[in-house]
Amino acid sequence: MKKYLAAMAAIVFMTACGSGNNENKPAPGVEKTTDNSSNPDYQKGLALIAKNDCLTCHKVSEKLVGPAYKDVANKYTTADVSKLADKVLKGGTGVWGQIPMTPHPNLSKEDAEQIVKYILLLKTN
Repeated sequence: MKKYLAAMAAIVFMTACGSGNNENKPAPGVEKTTDNSSNPDYQKGLALIAKNDCLTCHKVSEKLVGPAYKDVANKYTTADVSKLADKVLKGGTGVWGQIPMTPHPNLSKEDAEQIVKYILLLKTN
């Protein structure tokens, strides 16, 4: 009888622990995201955004004055890094509406590109 109970307990325990498939699946309706926090481009870009005025007009997931970073990431590819860095430096209007993005001439081209690389890592589709 004890062997029977021990076997049943083992079966219940294994069933409760799952099938052994450790794949992280998001809940239905929740977008799957990649953890980029250890990516050097992510870390450098995030640091640059934090010490500049970017978050005055942008948020990661929702529109503020300017588009959400995730929307920008979903519209562009890594082939657009230089073009987007120029927009950060020179400012612009028309792509996301008529509210102009202010220029950021005090940033270096390399820093602007680093910010854009961070933003593009937020792609969700």
